[in-house]
Amino acid sequence: MEEDHDLAERARKLFAGPIEFLKSAPELQFLPDPDVPEVAFAGRSNVGKSSLLNALTNRNKLARTSNTPGRTQELNFFNIGDPLQMRLVDMPGYGFADAPKDMVKRWRYLVNDFLRGRQVLKRTLVLVDSRHGLKPVDREVMKMLDDAAVSYHLVLTKADKVKPSALGSLYEATVAEARSHPAAHPAIFATSSETGSGIAELRTAILEAAIS
Repeated sequence: MEEDHDLAERARKLFAGPIEFLKSAPELQFLPDPDVPEVAFAGRSNVGKSSLLNALTNRNKLARTSNTPGRTQELNFFNIGDPLQMRLVDMPGYGFADAPKDMVKRWRYLVNDFLRGRQVLKRTLVLVDSRHGLKPVDREVMKMLDDAAVSYHLVLTKADKVKPSALGSLYEATVAEARSHPAAHPAIFATSSETGSGIAELRTAILEAAIS
């Protein structure tokens, strides 16, 4: 228990310290040097990925939020800590219907190649909207991660938007489904960027993944 508390406090201090946007990478050749651990964020468009990143880092505008699906079209890298401790990677949103098919295909190749080839990638967070649960496109990404042997957490977002009973049922169903995926980590997180629920626990899990 004491070790858990110490790790949580380390995570709190790390995410309260220096954090800055490093670069956007539209193609693999533009990736930063693989010199520190990375944790990536994946999710359907409008799942609340940018809001979650802002909540985790105690910033209002670190990641851009938009009502326009598919605004994030590149891999966005954020440096955490000074001296540098790790990076967060904001991956392009998936599952949006309005983007041109060739653009969707290009983004899919970018994400897939990144996941398969990035040695310093310690964990991916697959974000799932609590109001809708896992969708077929989420399961496609989970299979992609399974095939690439990239460990991932399922993270329920917008937990404040559903009734506690419905959230509890969704949580149990998500835990059960995760058991059938070889790369899925058993720890599932229910979060709210609005209320801060689950944010501290997720920060701790991110740090734990980075240092493991």
